[in-house]
Amino acid sequence: MSRSLFGTDGVRGRANSDPMTAEIAMRIGMAAGLVFNRGGHRHRAVIGKDTRLSGYMIEQALTAGFLSVGIDVLLLGPIPTPAVGFLTRSMRADVGVMISASHNPFEDNGIKLFGPDGFKLSDTVEDEIQKLVVAPSRVHLAAPSAIGRAKRMDDSEGRYIEAVKASAARGLDLSNLKIVVDCANGAAYKVAPTVLWELGAEVIPVAVTPDGFNINGDCGSTHPAMLQEHVIAHHADVGIALDGDADRVVLVCEHGRLVDGDQLMATIAEQWKRDGRLTGGGIVATVMSNLGLERFLGTRNMALVRTQVGDRYVLERMRADGFNLGGEQSGHIIMTDHATTGDGLMAALQALSAMIKVGKPASETFRAFEPVPQLLKNVRVGDVNAAMAAASVMKAIAAAEARLGKNGRILVRKSGTEPLIRVMAEGDDSDLVRTVVDQIIEAIPRQAA
Repeated sequence: MSRSLFGTDGVRGRANSDPMTAEIAMRIGMAAGLVFNRGGHRHRAVIGKDTRLSGYMIEQALTAGFLSVGIDVLLLGPIPTPAVGFLTRSMRADVGVMISASHNPFEDNGIKLFGPDGFKLSDTVEDEIQKLVVAPSRVHLAAPSAIGRAKRMDDSEGRYIEAVKASAARGLDLSNLKIVVDCANGAAYKVAPTVLWELGAEVIPVAVTPDGFNINGDCGSTHPAMLQEHVIAHHADVGIALDGDADRVVLVCEHGRLVDGDQLMATIAEQWKRDGRLTGGGIVATVMSNLGLERFLGTRNMALVRTQVGDRYVLERMRADGFNLGGEQSGHIIMTDHATTGDGLMAALQALSAMIKVGKPASETFRAFEPVPQLLKNVRVGDVNAAMAAASVMKAIAAAEARLGKNGRILVRKSGTEPLIRVMAEGDDSDLVRTVVDQIIEAIPRQAA
């Protein structure tokens, strides 16, 4: 097993390879079961998954691990990640698990853990679990009479559907809208079309035939071209694209143009401020969000607080400082009044509610600001830390910042999962942005790449 088990969003890797093997999944179940075995009550875990073939294997392994330490298990079946957070809390479970690699291809899978409050685990709790995973001799198995029981939960989808509908504006009526929804052949393939239909929309579902292999395959929020084509072909009012576990969303306007997370956050924030619902005085987003979003919020007396990349860091800042809206440019939209993690379907309903309230088409409603030209390029290197610390890189970054001045921004960071350095720049002059990115890339040493 790799030295560090948990990444920025749980455990993730190629299915049937370290760390995503049945053995390690079982040990994670054992460890999590022991960490959350607190008090004398009968303990319970809930386990959801997306539609990957490897989900069957990991689900059974996790279940065996929990049962072996005396934890009962409720199996939710294919269901979005935010539904697991919701059901962990509403079912009074001690721990929740989502088996998913989010927007990754089917070959990958992951394990995301939730505490009894429905929120993802802190670094401290993850460290407790990892210590038990790497030292299985410390795991105390239950006595034969105390082994847990497992059963399927038949109404998990219905409970989540009602929670999503309840999160929308009271009386939200979508009956005048034709909506194409792309479910990425993933976890929301049943619930997303159902929610939209029950709220009155004419629904055209696509990518709703999962076969274990086609999750995120040329569909979903990371591959929106198919959705764009369907919106135009069906003369739809709007398109909604979720990713494999439905915790992120992007929209497509009636003309087929993409609406990213920054535009969605801007739209929702402005509507919530009008309604008196926005707390914290603005929103929380990451360093990747467009400078245009920051300027837009500033003109409306709202703040943009930035964090490092990762929805967990956004949520931590939101909870610490009292914000109820935040997210990422990629479409992770977190609304703590309604959910404990990013929820693509809930975010889409908030955006549709804003569109109906302003009485404008999607192309106008969701073009809250003009994005500042932004360019991101990746460079593969041999030693990421050495490359980042190189004097040539520091000099190139300083020169780029001086050239952009107050009219732009530079961000150079290492990838958390690959030997890559990501170079991003944005500014009012697109030619200058391209130039400074290329100059920084040229300064990066590629030794042993």
